[in-house]
Amino acid sequence: MTLKEAKLRAEEITVIIERWSYEYYVLDNPSVPDSEYDKLMNELIAIEKQYPELVTPLSPTQRVGGTVLDEFQKIRHKRMMLSLANAFNDDDLRDFDKKIRDVIGGDKVEYMCEMKIDGLAMSLDFVDGKINYAATRGDGTEGEDVTNNVLTIHSIPTRVNEHRPFEVRGEVYMPKKTLEMLNAEREEKGEPLLANARNAAAGSIRQLDSSIAAKRKLEAFWYYLVNADELGFKRHSDALDYIQSIGFRTNPERRICSGIEEVLAYVKEYTEKRQKLAYDIDGIVIKVNDITKYNILGYTAKTPKWAIAYKFPPEEVITKLEDIVFTVGRTGKITPNAVITPTKVAGSVISRATLHNEDFVKDKGLKIGDYIIIRKAGDVIPEVVRPLPERRTGNETDFVMIDKCPVCGALLVRKDAMHFCTSPTCPARQIEGIIHFASKNAMDIDTMGEKVSEEFFNAGFISNIPSIYDLYLKRDEILAREGWQEKSVDNLLDAIEKSKSNSVERLLFGLGIKEVGEKMAKTLSKLYLNLEKFFELSEEDLMKIPDVGPVVAHSIYEYFHNENNIAMINSLKEKGLNFNYLGKVTVDTNSPFYGKTCVLTGTLSKYGRKEATEILENLGAKCAGSVSAKTDYVIYGEEAGSKLDKAHALGIKTLNEEEFEELLQK
Repeated sequence: MTLKEAKLRAEEITVIIERWSYEYYVLDNPSVPDSEYDKLMNELIAIEKQYPELVTPLSPTQRVGGTVLDEFQKIRHKRMMLSLANAFNDDDLRDFDKKIRDVIGGDKVEYMCEMKIDGLAMSLDFVDGKINYAATRGDGTEGEDVTNNVLTIHSIPTRVNEHRPFEVRGEVYMPKKTLEMLNAEREEKGEPLLANARNAAAGSIRQLDSSIAAKRKLEAFWYYLVNADELGFKRHSDALDYIQSIGFRTNPERRICSGIEEVLAYVKEYTEKRQKLAYDIDGIVIKVNDITKYNILGYTAKTPKWAIAYKFPPEEVITKLEDIVFTVGRTGKITPNAVITPTKVAGSVISRATLHNEDFVKDKGLKIGDYIIIRKAGDVIPEVVRPLPERRTGNETDFVMIDKCPVCGALLVRKDAMHFCTSPTCPARQIEGIIHFASKNAMDIDTMGEKVSEEFFNAGFISNIPSIYDLYLKRDEILAREGWQEKSVDNLLDAIEKSKSNSVERLLFGLGIKEVGEKMAKTLSKLYLNLEKFFELSEEDLMKIPDVGPVVAHSIYEYFHNENNIAMINSLKEKGLNFNYLGKVTVDTNSPFYGKTCVLTGTLSKYGRKEATEILENLGAKCAGSVSAKTDYVIYGEEAGSKLDKAHALGIKTLNEEEFEELLQK
């Protein structure tokens, strides 16, 4: 077979395999036995082996994965991936319906009701009939390119019979049976179990090695054609039918409901049916079916006003409070934690839940040995609801707050409702401080999360924050440990070295000073430019800064006048960390934005919200989150919502993107 003949045959086989895959994975109605599918796939593999130049990323043979990335690339969404406002009961849904009817009129609105899949939000971009990229939601403006992993999901088409550019959004999830199967295999191997289907799906998609994602047998449903109006659709239901017809898997449980009473009946039906589904759902999504009304109804900064997510009530489970143990945070805060009989709640097994502080335990009236009701707050965080005193036997014991640190034995002090360890050298505080320092929003030392920090601390490789920068001396010892390969060790050491060049606001936040969050760290860094300047400042100096009150000023002053902290900062300087602010600091006092308060709303096509905020702050403006009489400018993009309306009502100057750009040039 010549190269030309091989290419034609490969293309022919690809078309046939993709049709069969659609029948099998999307329609669940295969027209040929598996043996026929395997026969053609093996023929394609043989052709590509003979002519490797014919292998493309979209070939059916590549769906098994195998691509290994160093990191995920960022992708800016063409349109923001907004979240949905939540409804928690029938009254919330009726209120949503009333607001819709108040705007568009009529006695009944036609809604599309769909399953709210408990998975990972995903966007697929198609150009010229081929998949361009797959991206996670990220912060809504920018996500990560996970195309290699998404292509391992066989139900997702790589080529479609639609050559106009379009984008579909949906949810990647792990079926319940797949989670059970994977956990059975992991249990046999002595590996930790996957907590729940949602976390398993998200973790699978974020694997740098796509072959791992391929083994996880993920699935996906697609629920939104982003540019449906541009493609001529007037109803959301018709757009869903269309994307299904060209190869996308849509959820068969969706239903058009006429009026809010039909919506409420649908919600009730699936509240009862949810456990019988093959996948986890955490609610119902209700959308106005008429796409032409979307712009009329409008958007808030984060949510469309034409859709809402009904959230199922948290599942409450009875279990036993076996013990109360204490943990130590990086600031020395002591937190009591409930140790409970392991119990499955909302898809994952729970064995612990935070009890916050001494007052929380006493206000709840908890006794060790009680039967208690637990649930997941927001379907995520385990919380203790209340005890069941009627089940007490008399063998329960009262809770007694400790007076010494459970790790180092130092005396505790109470401040407000919290207790704190007084020892700055407490090992637990050191570990928590290291974890925070290395975290993404601080020094962003990739792969050095909680488990690695604890492992290295317990192994004696690190003892405090400065010792992180001596880990290169331990390279061979780390490499000798189970689970570490040359590439993973080198990636970690490279990330540590790279962090030395961070702008100083990351370092200031990473130090873990009480009351100094990310925003405060950046404000202080832009003002004083160098970390060592803080040694010279008095509390009075600090209190002159906007948003810095006496509590914050005292905390910062106290930190930079503590001998141990001074020694640590000097050590970091010796190890080569940057102490300077690297952002733009020259403020043009002639800029129209200098000294002005600005509010951003809607989607800016040229600038992301974060980038526009940075530009304005560098020009001496203050960016606020809400519109008030003190606002000078409201800068708006596409899908601007209530903030723009409020600006008009208050007579505040508004700028569209073009006007914003013109003022930037002045």
